[in-house]
Amino acid sequence: MKIEFWSDIVCPYCGLMDHRLHQALDRFPYGNQVQVVHRSFQLHPDLPREGVSQRELITMAGAPATTVDRVLRPIERAAEAEGLTPYHAVDRTLGPTDLAHELLAYATDQGRGTEIWTAMFRAHFGQARKLWTADEVLDFAAEVGLDRADAAEALRSRRYRARVATDQREAERLGARGAPFLVFDGRFAVPGAIGIDDLLAVIAKAWAESHPTPQPLPTLAGTGDVCTPDGCAAPDRTS
Repeated sequence: MKIEFWSDIVCPYCGLMDHRLHQALDRFPYGNQVQVVHRSFQLHPDLPREGVSQRELITMAGAPATTVDRVLRPIERAAEAEGLTPYHAVDRTLGPTDLAHELLAYATDQGRGTEIWTAMFRAHFGQARKLWTADEVLDFAAEVGLDRADAAEALRSRRYRARVATDQREAERLGARGAPFLVFDGRFAVPGAIGIDDLLAVIAKAWAESHPTPQPLPTLAGTGDVCTPDGCAAPDRTS
């Protein structure tokens, strides 16, 4: 079974859902048979490369200052309650994530996609890490054990730019208007963050639909002559 997970590393709900997805799959009996494919969905591609604070972004978007206490602080509390701490949804800087997504695509080609996506979420939300410039992204790459020189060439050539853009277009084609956005075995989508129990229920539903339990076939006519491990016998037809 395959779960496609569209997200952006500056999206606090996405970081929380990454953690919840790991937890749900740990609890799912067939979790080791589920493939998680991370895909890119950039939320703020036009932010300045030096970044802006979360509070500045709220002002730029014309949202009320109460967004901090009404939306973002509850995300931090939810993360803490689920053992994901520290989790900085407010006191952090946001920037364009194009280079970060290109590095993530490169990491996927190195066979480390899921691991590096989780590490990047933890770097940003756990450390309030800035990952907007090439140097910032490459420093992170080296810290998680990726080849810095090879990663630098990948960013310099921009060979993953088209893949990142394709991910975004595909999400929008499927109906995504934001992130997180999860697609389960190509059968149905879940837009937005949901709790671990609900996520586990969706995974189980998708698994059941793609792995139906064999059922006995309906029988026609009466019972015929049959042999079993206990011997052969003809049914009593005198009654």
